[in-house]
Amino acid sequence: MRRAGCLVAVLLLGGCSAGHPSPAAPPSVNFAPGAPGAGDAYFPTYGNGGYDVSGYDLKVRYDPAKRELTGTATITAAATQDLSRFDLDLAHLTASKVTVDGAAAAAKDDGNELVITPATGLRIGKTFTVVIDYGGTPGQLANKTLGDGGWLSSGTDGALALGQPESASTWFPVNDHPSDKATFALAITVPDGLTALSIGVPGPRNSAGGWTTWRWTESSPLASYLSTVVIGKYRVTTTTHDGKPMVTAVPASLPATGPAAKSMARTGEIADFLATKFGPYPFDSYGGIVVDDNRIHYALETQSRPTYGQGFFSSDPNPTVVAHELAHQWFGDSVALERWQDIWLNEGFATYAEWLWQEHEGTESIKDNFERTYAGFDWTQAPGDPGVAHLFGSAVYDRGGMTVYALRLKIGDAAFGKLLTTWTSEHRDGNVDTADLITLAETISGQDLDTFFRAWLYGKKAPTY
Repeated sequence: MRRAGCLVAVLLLGGCSAGHPSPAAPPSVNFAPGAPGAGDAYFPTYGNGGYDVSGYDLKVRYDPAKRELTGTATITAAATQDLSRFDLDLAHLTASKVTVDGAAAAAKDDGNELVITPATGLRIGKTFTVVIDYGGTPGQLANKTLGDGGWLSSGTDGALALGQPESASTWFPVNDHPSDKATFALAITVPDGLTALSIGVPGPRNSAGGWTTWRWTESSPLASYLSTVVIGKYRVTTTTHDGKPMVTAVPASLPATGPAAKSMARTGEIADFLATKFGPYPFDSYGGIVVDDNRIHYALETQSRPTYGQGFFSSDPNPTVVAHELAHQWFGDSVALERWQDIWLNEGFATYAEWLWQEHEGTESIKDNFERTYAGFDWTQAPGDPGVAHLFGSAVYDRGGMTVYALRLKIGDAAFGKLLTTWTSEHRDGNVDTADLITLAETISGQDLDTFFRAWLYGKKAPTY
C-alpha cells in the first residue's frame, strides 16, 4: 500500500523520497547581557539578572596583620535568559582569573560589579560553573539603612563580615539580593590561634605551616546577607541539640560565665519553644555568635547561627533578643523576602515571637505588649511600604508585630496557628511577598482580609481591633 502511494506522488510531482524531510534551520539566538540589578524598587543595583545561583563554594585565606584576603569562589548557576555576559557583585576586591565551564572568560570591574563575558554565550536553562580567583583589602559598604555593612577589620587579630541589607559582596563574588537563594560552603584559613566562625554545619579543621583551615557548610539555600564570617579569639562551645550540631561562641574578652554566655546557653531551649508555634526548626544546625565590637550595635539572623552585638548583654542575660533572632530562622531565613519592601514579614513575626517568649517566661503577656505598643505608636508610619530610610524603623518592627497579633484576633487562634505552620512549611527554602501572606490567610480563615491588611499595613491612623 505504501508503494502505491509513492507511485501516485511520482506521477503527480515527479519524485518520491524514502528519507526524512530536511530539518528546519535552527532559530537564531539573541544573546543579551543580564540586568545589572535584581529589579528591587528599593535597591535597583542590588543583585543581578539573567541567572539563578544554586551554590557558592568558597576557599578563603585572610591575614589579619596585613588585612589581606585571597580567595577562590566556585559558583554554580543556571541561565534564565540567553546570556552574552553577566554581573556578580564584588566590592573592594579584584578578580585575577575567571573561567566559565573551564574556559577563560573576560572580566572587568565596574564599580562594585564584576562584569563577566564567557567565551561563548549561555543558552537559557543551561547550568554553568564560574570559578573566580580574587583578592585584595576588604572593606565596608555604606548604605542608607542600618549603617555601614560588610567587612570590618579588628586590629591585627580579627575581622568580621556582617550587615543588612548587603554585606556578602565585600568578601566574595555574589548575586547579592535575597531573591536569589543558594547553598553555601566555606573553607577559611587564618593564622593558628584564631577562630574562624561561620554558618551551617562545622566540618573538619586542619593546620599546616602556622595556619588553620576551618570549614562550614549550609545545605539549605540562603539569602546572601545571611552569610557571615567572624575571626578572632573565641571560646567556642560545640554540643548536639535534637540530633544536630549546636555551636555557640563568645569572645575571650567577655566573661566565661557572663550574661552573653548565659544567653547563648538558652539557644536550644528557645528554639524548641518556638518550634511548638512555628513548626519544625528548618536547618541542620543551631547556635549563636557574640561579637565584642562597638561598631556592631545590632543583632542579625545569620542563617542557623545568629550574630549578636555584645551590647545586648552588657548587664544581664537577654533571652528576648535570642528569641527574636531565632524566630527569623523561620521568618526571614527559611522563608525569605522576594523584595525589600516586605521586610515587615521578617521583623513583624520576629517581634511577635518576642512577645510569645515573654509570655512564656511570665514577664509580660502578648496582650499587654500589644496594648502598650498600640497606645504609644505614631500611626503615620506604615510598615507595608516603609521606604528605604525607614526600612528598619519602628513601623516595620512594632506595627509589624501588632499586625501579626491583630491578625490572630481577627481570624481566631485555630486558624492563626494553622497559618503559622502552613506558611513555614509551604514556603520553606523559598521567597515570599505580602500578597502571598494575604492569600494564605484568606484561604485558611475563609475571610476577605483586604480591608484588614490595608488598615494595618498602609493606613495612616490607628486601626480598630
